[in-house]
Amino acid sequence: MIGISETQGPDMKPTPEHHEMSRGLQRFIDDEINPHILTWADNPPFPAHEVFKKLAGLGYLGVDKPEAYGGLGLDFSYAAVFLEALGQIHCAGVATAIAVQTQMATPALAKFGSDELCREFLAPTISGDRVAAIAVSEPGAGSDVSAIRTTARKDGDDYIINGSKTWITNGAQADWLCLLVNTGDGPVHRNKSLICVPTDTPGFSVGRVLRKIGMHASDTAELYFEDVRVPQRYRIGAEGQGFTYQMDQFQEERMYLAFYALGQVHASIAETVEYTAQRKIFGSTVWEQQAVQYRLAELQTETEALRALIWKTVDQYVEGHDMTMLASMCKLKATRLMRETYDTCMQFWGGMGYMEETNVARRFRDSRAASIGGGADEVMLSIIAKRMRGATDLAARP
Repeated sequence: MIGISETQGPDMKPTPEHHEMSRGLQRFIDDEINPHILTWADNPPFPAHEVFKKLAGLGYLGVDKPEAYGGLGLDFSYAAVFLEALGQIHCAGVATAIAVQTQMATPALAKFGSDELCREFLAPTISGDRVAAIAVSEPGAGSDVSAIRTTARKDGDDYIINGSKTWITNGAQADWLCLLVNTGDGPVHRNKSLICVPTDTPGFSVGRVLRKIGMHASDTAELYFEDVRVPQRYRIGAEGQGFTYQMDQFQEERMYLAFYALGQVHASIAETVEYTAQRKIFGSTVWEQQAVQYRLAELQTETEALRALIWKTVDQYVEGHDMTMLASMCKLKATRLMRETYDTCMQFWGGMGYMEETNVARRFRDSRAASIGGGADEVMLSIIAKRMRGATDLAARP
């Protein structure tokens, strides 16, 4: 298990509060989540309302959210500790569902939502009384967020919403959605808005709960909107700024994926070292094979390099700097390292590694989605390349 003293980069100064948050969440995961993972995977979805209410009772659903709405009001370094601890959950579906609640569906609301809107949607989400989902992707608009087609047209003081969303985590259990829609006909990056939509609103429906190759414990659904009427006061921030707000939310989603990968990769390597030290082949243990030692040592080195990059990014975010490029690097590196590590570890576990009962098997299966969701690898590379060119242009100016 990862201790907080091992997780922080050179600029972060861990406090007793950081340590206690990490230990407390790890205890909760060990007692309330991991013992049920196999049951939830076989009988999905996991009970989000029940689990979230317990997390809320310990203050974990609003770590970096305003105290006025029930949050702890702490800076993102504490949210980072929370996200890294989620890496101790032996099922990416459950961890991701929790992160949707804390770092994907609510950051824009907390930053740009009106006081009235935050009291109506953010406060009960932090208290665990409502489950949230972020509804952006559509059948024809995954990585290209600008291509979404769902619309919200004004009608008096209301919006009338029509369209559909897909691959929505928490979609079948959510009480409300942070929904990205087109509210105008202008340029695609300036015609979108984020709107809070209660799922009990007439005209909203859940289509299929989608079958996935991994992350079985969570619900991922198709959502439909047919003349769904909501008041314009449910809009988050300014009209037409939804694309910008969503790009900002994506940074925290990408940091979640990086932190979760960090925790899971660290655990996989440690478990594989222990297992190979016991497993014997041809008269000696698998660990005694130099090729095995060197490969795992290489992966451990990659993990520590990733850790430094991630915490450098947290430092930048806490200090108020733009972390878009660094967050993209974290997400790209972390999700690729997951796939590489789990493939290697499964090989060293042999036949046992292919069994559902082992963590390495679940991680191997669950990890593939991480290089797609929250911006595919190719999108991350594009963002990094554009920022590299921008930095070069800026440096060249007199």
